[in-house]
Amino acid sequence: MDLRYSKDDERFREEIRGWLEKEVPAHGAPPPPDDWPARRRYDTAWQRKLFDAGYAGLNWPAEFGGRGLPVTQQLVYLEEYARAEAPYISVNFVGLMHAGPTLIAEGTDEQRREHLPRILRGDAVWCQGFSEPGAGSDLASLRTRAECEGDDYVVSGQKIWSTRAHVADYCELLVRTDPDGPKHKGISWLILDMKSPGLEVRPMRTLDGESHFCELFLDRVRVPVSNRVGAENDGWRVTNVTLRFERGTAFAQHIITLRSQVRRLIQLARSDVTSRESGWESQEVRGRIGRLEAQVEALWRMTQMCISEAERTGAPAQFGSAVKLRYSELSQEIATLALRLIGHPILGRGDFGGLPVSDVVREFLWSLQYTIAAGTSQIQRNLIAERILGLPKGR
Repeated sequence: MDLRYSKDDERFREEIRGWLEKEVPAHGAPPPPDDWPARRRYDTAWQRKLFDAGYAGLNWPAEFGGRGLPVTQQLVYLEEYARAEAPYISVNFVGLMHAGPTLIAEGTDEQRREHLPRILRGDAVWCQGFSEPGAGSDLASLRTRAECEGDDYVVSGQKIWSTRAHVADYCELLVRTDPDGPKHKGISWLILDMKSPGLEVRPMRTLDGESHFCELFLDRVRVPVSNRVGAENDGWRVTNVTLRFERGTAFAQHIITLRSQVRRLIQLARSDVTSRESGWESQEVRGRIGRLEAQVEALWRMTQMCISEAERTGAPAQFGSAVKLRYSELSQEIATLALRLIGHPILGRGDFGGLPVSDVVREFLWSLQYTIAAGTSQIQRNLIAERILGLPKGR
């Protein structure tokens, strides 16, 4: 695999950099974190700008509305996107990074025609309905039931940790269609219209004061059988396709953003208001920042391998679990060091070394969930042992 950038790639870099330098400031600052209708409008408007400019779905096949560009240009795009501090895709995340790629790999022609263009334009927002109160790390234990009645599934059950479900149009929903079979063999993957009668969405307030996550309560919700992705009871296999995208390629933008966070560590350490013991004069601090920078670069290379494998085979490589695991830990290590560099002033100052203290605190609090979200670190270690290293399953 050769990931060196060609002259065409560098010309594309100049093109996207020029566009971002103009459009990012013009799009304005994001709305307050707790104003979700405004956040949806902001994010979907930005997605539409990307679409109109030809930068939405760069790596998606042209027949599905993308540009079918080579993987190297997708990587250039991600690097320049992070460099420009362009708006995070936020409410469009599940559709662009999970549902859309899953439909490309597993959906019917009709499902692709209906949903993929709307995802790319920002016309439709998706959420995920996988985890349940009793089925998180052991996802295959899910109990939400779907019974076939004519042309519909009738779905009843509960989901939890459905990110941004309160502003979503569709949900990638896992249900049990065969309660009597082995737990991995009786699951189906459905497309749920979030306006369906019988569906209740309850936002959940989290430690950072926001309501990113929601609970879903389904009481005899009817979902057309035509909204099933893959065969009935084959949903666990389809789910693993989704999870490989989630863990192997969906974190790419997050990982490249870690570069910016390391640069901020350097800015904090060199600040005039940082003490000599905890600032750039400390050999320990310089060493920790240097090691973090090296680990971020190594993780980016592994992410490049996952994205390249996705282009070659249609699905990310199995070592996506290793990418997700190390990203989770690195995020926490970087956020923790930022708090240490600021020290006690973080309790009362609004600004430290030219950086808003609230942003540093919020990133630290947000980093705590990464070792749980998209599969806990314990589950990722099991997957690495079994699927990458070939070790036997634990008893």
